[in-house]
Amino acid sequence: MIKNKNLLFLVFTFAFCIRGFGQNDKFQYDTSYVESTHEAFAIRLFTSQKYTRLVQNTPDQDRTFVLKPNTGLKMGVGVSYQRLTINVSFPVGFLYPDKQKNWPFNLDLHSHIYAPRIIIDFFGQFYGGYKIKADDLENSDADYLREDMRLSSMGMNMNYLFFGDKISLGAAFNQTAVQKRSAFSPFIGFEIYGGKIKGDSLLLPKSQVPDAANFDKAGYFQVGPNAGLAGSLVFGKGFFLTGTASANLSGGYSKWRNGEEFKKWGVVPTYYLRAFVGYNGKSFSINGNYVYKNLNLVEGGAYDQAINTGNYRVILMYKLYPRDKFKKGFNKINPLSVLFKD
Repeated sequence: MIKNKNLLFLVFTFAFCIRGFGQNDKFQYDTSYVESTHEAFAIRLFTSQKYTRLVQNTPDQDRTFVLKPNTGLKMGVGVSYQRLTINVSFPVGFLYPDKQKNWPFNLDLHSHIYAPRIIIDFFGQFYGGYKIKADDLENSDADYLREDMRLSSMGMNMNYLFFGDKISLGAAFNQTAVQKRSAFSPFIGFEIYGGKIKGDSLLLPKSQVPDAANFDKAGYFQVGPNAGLAGSLVFGKGFFLTGTASANLSGGYSKWRNGEEFKKWGVVPTYYLRAFVGYNGKSFSINGNYVYKNLNLVEGGAYDQAINTGNYRVILMYKLYPRDKFKKGFNKINPLSVLFKD
């Protein structure tokens, strides 16, 4: 159950946006720029690493502490068909050389809807167990481990692409379309984020951080408008380089507890970057992509923090083209049929 009313509001907002988009059929790609491949049954193999990190800048010191989750590279498989994409990833021992055994389970959910003119990114992150690498500490040859630390964060970015009929982020991200010609588009939108952090005791190493900047519990909520530019360069036969960059100005609050609870309202800048490169053909594709969200938190007193989320993947994909009988049968069980009427 979601106890934070702000996060509950976020979930309902996300559901409303998805439903509203599904009822609007007028957004279509310009076929001279983008070729839809939703009727291709795409099978993918990928490696992926997701993370959500807490970055702490200390007052009066030129030092930054990065609390990193107990995660590493994963391998996964997935399929895409008729606008439905499902990916499942799993840890592999040799890709987790620094993993702490028997630490809490991490759940990191990303949902990306890249449709004509509309971009929606939804994040739901629930992490248990963090550490600061020894290299970031003074006079220490061991990592600083906090198995008791919990971080939860939910957020959404929604954007409108002005020339989104000519550029497809879906072609770059999960190859549900093919970008045929280079294109660019500015976009505007908004973002909304909320979350909390807690531990059994003060979370930062007492020998490294002033007491005034330490805490055992924190929370945040912020919302605001953003604007940016998306572009895709197509060269050769099927090779592409795609990216987006946006800046956001969010208003909200942050709060911390160190004996007593302290809360501060304010406005902060944040940014969001996406980068994709690879080859996307009719039957085969390979690409690498990286998504990075910087979420600076409202500063208060000695607290200067950010929650940074990232995901990078390398994907190999093969596309099949089923017969009409399979198409009709799958369409009847496809949960997205209630959103897309075509």
